[in-house]
Amino acid sequence: MSLAETKAAPSKDIRRRPLVVMQSLSKVFSSGTIALSGMSLTVESGEFISLLGPSGCGKSTALRIIAGLGDVTSGKIDWPSSRINSKGLPEGDIGFVFQEPTLMPWKTVFGNVYLPLKLRGVSKAEASGRIMEVLATVGLQDFASAYPRELSGGMKMRVSIARALVTKPKLLLMDEPFAALDEITRQKLNDDVLRLWKATGITVIFVTHSVFESAYLSNRIVVMKARPGRVHADFPLATSLERDSHYRTSEEYRRACETASRSLIEAMGGSEEH
Repeated sequence: MSLAETKAAPSKDIRRRPLVVMQSLSKVFSSGTIALSGMSLTVESGEFISLLGPSGCGKSTALRIIAGLGDVTSGKIDWPSSRINSKGLPEGDIGFVFQEPTLMPWKTVFGNVYLPLKLRGVSKAEASGRIMEVLATVGLQDFASAYPRELSGGMKMRVSIARALVTKPKLLLMDEPFAALDEITRQKLNDDVLRLWKATGITVIFVTHSVFESAYLSNRIVVMKARPGRVHADFPLATSLERDSHYRTSEEYRRACETASRSLIEAMGGSEEH
């Protein structure tokens, strides 16, 4: 079975229900810093949402809370179309790609991708086919036996993406995964992520502070306001064009970048006039 076929088609009732709903979330750290205040967001199945905002606006905090890696001070998160476990999280429905690949250097590419399945008690023999399939999806099928030290930065990030996808999640959370990469590699990985999104139908929430990246990847951009973090603007990005190298030089892409840039400037309390 291919990755595109990993999830059975939901019923019409389920299809209409959001994947996740954040309701008036607030997060105050022990230091007294207010990271989020009254943040609300509804995520529909199949969307590619970019959380766009300056450093320190709470984008990563929001993502970690969705993933269950942090508690909220007030507010709540609902998962209308998922089964919830004892920790209040959807069962096996979330994959997370961090800012750094966080690979174990003593394990091969295969071993790193196998880890989430191993933690679930899946045998290596049972997991092998799925691991090789997901490695092929990210273009690393010939590097299963390689170690992280033998890989480029972009290849390490592909391993991290494969590891997040191997559990067949409904929701993929990506926390500025390409920020440290050179522009050419970053653009290539942007294309890879779009291809995966289209092929699998997975829902993606992608944290970035790049206007250009958000306008290229998303079908919806959520701009966050800093101190404390909350939603400043939320708008769709529809396009009639294939998102590829030609789209990057199109008038439509320029307009999308302009819209996102204006909203970001407003969120930061600035003005376009000097």
